[in-house]
Amino acid sequence: MKIAVVALGKIGLPLAVQFASKGHDVVGVDVNQAVVDLVNAGTEPFPGEAELADRLATLVPAGRLRATTDYADAIPGADAVVIVVPLFVDDESWQPDFGWMDSATRALGEHLTPGTLVSYETTLPVGTTRTRWKPMIEEVSGLTEGVDFHLVFSPERVLTGRVFADLRKYPKLVGALSEEGAKTAKEFYEAVLDFDERTDLDRPNGVWDLGSPEASELAKLAETTYRDVNIGLANQFARFAEQNGIDVHAVIEASNSQPYSHIHRPGIAVGGHCIPVYPRLYLFNDPDATVVRAAREANAGMPDHAITLLEGAFGDLAGARVAVLGAAYRGGVKETAFSGVFPLVAGLRERGATALVHDPMYSDDELAGFGFEPYHVGEQVDAALVQADHAMYRELDEASLPGLRAIVDGRQVTDPARFDGVVHRVIGLAR
Repeated sequence: MKIAVVALGKIGLPLAVQFASKGHDVVGVDVNQAVVDLVNAGTEPFPGEAELADRLATLVPAGRLRATTDYADAIPGADAVVIVVPLFVDDESWQPDFGWMDSATRALGEHLTPGTLVSYETTLPVGTTRTRWKPMIEEVSGLTEGVDFHLVFSPERVLTGRVFADLRKYPKLVGALSEEGAKTAKEFYEAVLDFDERTDLDRPNGVWDLGSPEASELAKLAETTYRDVNIGLANQFARFAEQNGIDVHAVIEASNSQPYSHIHRPGIAVGGHCIPVYPRLYLFNDPDATVVRAAREANAGMPDHAITLLEGAFGDLAGARVAVLGAAYRGGVKETAFSGVFPLVAGLRERGATALVHDPMYSDDELAGFGFEPYHVGEQVDAALVQADHAMYRELDEASLPGLRAIVDGRQVTDPARFDGVVHRVIGLAR
C-alpha cells in the first residue's frame, strides 16, 4: 500500500516507521522542515523512542519511508491517510482548539483522491469525526464519504518511549461511519500492525470494531479519564494520610492486594499530552460530569500542595534557593507537556523563592528556553522538590545538594536514609 501519515511527532513518526516496517511505502507530512530533513536523512528528530533510530536508519535508505512538507506530494493516490496532528486545549477555558487539525484536514481534503481510507488517531471529543471532519473533507474535496472515501476514528493508545511495544500489546480500536468503512479499516490495520497474544482478554488481541466513531472516541476518553480520576482519588487519600499519621503508599499496596482494587499512585503532578488533557475533552461533551471535574481540579492542585509541604518542612521560602528536580513530566522521557515543573516554578516565585531547575535530559540552554534558571547537582541549595522520577535521583543524598535543609519528594524515589539531618517529606507519608 501507499500510506500517508500526517504529522511526524512522537506518535506519528513511530507509526509511519511501523507501517513501513511491514513492507508498505510511507510518506510522512510535517509542517516542520527541520523534522522532514532529519527523517529524510534517516535520523531520529527526538531522542528516547526505543527502536526508532535503528528502524529509521534501515527504512529510509531502503526507500520505504520519506518525508515532505507538501500535501500534494503525499496525499494523492494514497490507499490510506493517518492523521496524528495535535489537538490543543486552552489551559484556562478547557475548550479544544482545533486550529492545527482544521488546517491539516483542509489540506488533506484539497488533495484527497477516491479510494482512500482516512483515519484520525488524535484523541477527539465525542462526535468530532462525524460532525466536523466528515463535512469538512466532503466540502473541500467534493468527494462523498462512504462512496469515494471511508472515514474512521482509531485512537492511538501508546506511550512515548515504548510505542512499538504498545502497538503490539493493545487492541487497535476502530469506529467507522459504515460497515464497509469498518471492513476497510480492519483490513488496513491488520496489514500494518502485529499483535501479541493476550490470554487476559475476553477476545483475541487485534483490531476491534466498536461500531461507530462515537464509541471509539469515547473509549479513548474513558480509558484516559479513568486514570486521571483514579490518580485524583489517590491524591485525596495521600493528603488525608499526611494529616493523620498514615503511610498512604503502604495502604495502597495493601488495598491493591485484593483483585478489585486498582488504586494508582499519588504524586506531585499529572503531566503529559494525555491524562491532564483528555478529561477536559470529555468535559467538553459532558460539562456536568462532577467526578471528572473534581479529579482534574484535585490533580491540578498538587504542585501547590507540594510547595505547602515544603514550607512546613523549611519555613518561609522568601529568598531561599529551591531546586526543582525534573523538568520532564515523567522520568526517562524528554517531554515537558503539562509538566508539574511549570506550576512549581511559578508557585515558588510567587512565594519569593529563587526557583532553579535540574533535568539530566535537558541542557542549560534548553532549560533557559523554558524561562528556567538551570541548577547543577553539587551547587548550593536551600531546599528541593522532586518533580520527575528520573533514575539518577534515586542516588541523590545530602552531599549531592550542599546546604540542603528540606526536601519534598513528589515521586517517592529518594531514600530518606541518605538525607541525615535534612527534613525529608514524601507526598502521602505522615510528617
